[in-house]
Amino acid sequence: MDEGMLLTFAQDALIMTAMLAAPFLLVTLIIGSIISLIQAATQVNEFTLTFIPKIIGIVLVAALLGSWMVQQLLVYTTNLYNNLPNMIK
Repeated sequence: MDEGMLLTFAQDALIMTAMLAAPFLLVTLIIGSIISLIQAATQVNEFTLTFIPKIIGIVLVAALLGSWMVQQLLVYTTNLYNNLPNMIK
């Protein structure tokens, strides 16, 4: 395994991680920002108000995009296993 192949493997792993984490992170960022604006407008500073909407958002993202995420992960893993003999040389 040469350095180029190892760097390509690491780059692909990081891109896959970012692709799978981005929907969850974006939803929680948007929900958190909206709740913060509402709290600032109403001056209600309760820290627990953000948890339930974020959990609901994460569950919705998992329900809507879960099959796409699993499909992307299966394609990546299949390609990794198919290229494994080439990496060992």
